[in-house]
Amino acid sequence: MISLQQARNLHLAAQGLLQTPTVRASRKALLATMERMALLQIDTIHVVNRSPYLVLQARLGNYPPVWLDEALAQGQLFETWAHEACFAPRADLALHRSYNATERKHWGLAKAALSHTQQRAHLDKLLAHIRDTGAVKSSDFARTSDHTSQHTSAWWGWKDEKRWLEALFASGELMVARRENFHRVYDLTERVAPEILLAKDAAEPNGAQVHEAFIEKSVAALGITQARWVNDYFRIKPRLKDADLDVLVERGDVLRVAVEGWDAPAYVHHSHKALLGKARKGTLEATHTALLSPFDPVVWDRERASALFDFDYRLECYTPEPKRVFGYFVLPILCRGELIGRLDAKAHRMEGVLEVKALHAQPGMRWSDLQVSALAGALTHWAAWHGTPAIRLAGSRPAGLAARLRAALAVERTGSDPH
Repeated sequence: MISLQQARNLHLAAQGLLQTPTVRASRKALLATMERMALLQIDTIHVVNRSPYLVLQARLGNYPPVWLDEALAQGQLFETWAHEACFAPRADLALHRSYNATERKHWGLAKAALSHTQQRAHLDKLLAHIRDTGAVKSSDFARTSDHTSQHTSAWWGWKDEKRWLEALFASGELMVARRENFHRVYDLTERVAPEILLAKDAAEPNGAQVHEAFIEKSVAALGITQARWVNDYFRIKPRLKDADLDVLVERGDVLRVAVEGWDAPAYVHHSHKALLGKARKGTLEATHTALLSPFDPVVWDRERASALFDFDYRLECYTPEPKRVFGYFVLPILCRGELIGRLDAKAHRMEGVLEVKALHAQPGMRWSDLQVSALAGALTHWAAWHGTPAIRLAGSRPAGLAARLRAALAVERTGSDPH
């Protein structure tokens, strides 16, 4: 039996969020972080910064975002449909290609399949163009009249070539070679990943092998999980029951444990056996404070975040403004092993200002001076990374919290207590 707090800490340790980094960020650390997480979800909202960069900053500290772009361009990572659109470690390429080709059920792949059925001649012409002229971006093609609209609806109003590029990406005929200003640059798979051609005659992992591999990778990435949360990480089907993990438990690949207050067993990957031992002794200590992306694995499963952290989180940018409770781009606040609140932020880079539109403590929680100070330090560090060192803080719930945080921010700026 382990306590709920130790379960939280085990989860954060697996995700690289338990303790504040003690060494300067490096490209090697970025790749190790990707290996640990297995997936890095991609989203284009950049009211503060784009999500993949935010997720890495929470784990690495301040680092040059271009490192992620370079890792993709150098073939150390690749893009795939998984939890949603994601970056993944290159070592997992065969697993994702196999699952997406045979098992994955996703609207993006479904629309791509429709394009292959109805517009294959256009896809072949586009492939020939790329083969002859090299990698392309969607913006390389001028928007024309949507002469295929009678066959299929647009994806977010995309022009034909964008839909065709996405269809070829989904089928695996194209890959994302790199990104330019975060726009995908597509090229032939055999040029981006020539090992795919070399491995063509080798036995590809079958559906059962891929399914089991993703289960193990999910349990490892999560650190600790209930069976019902496993499938969401890679969006595999169906949702698992405890009996589905019996074989892995019997083999010793996964360990079954009890968590105080949970009426269902939990699972820990054997690679985290040492962490589990510390959790059982109550010695896993959380020291890290960070602002999490709305698309961080810690919070992307609403049920799991609620059970682990008593934190009910929903991204509201797609909610009509009058119905929003917390704001447009609300970031959960991780502080020393707890999710203690959330803030709605916007970066004004031209002015060098980070605007905190609203700050919300968890209902019923009064922040300690240590928590306020920890957030002030993390926020100061984070704002500097965005090139917005001036922090403009509006109101808070409870009302007095904003004043306490302003005072702590002043201490961070001066390095000494102004009183």
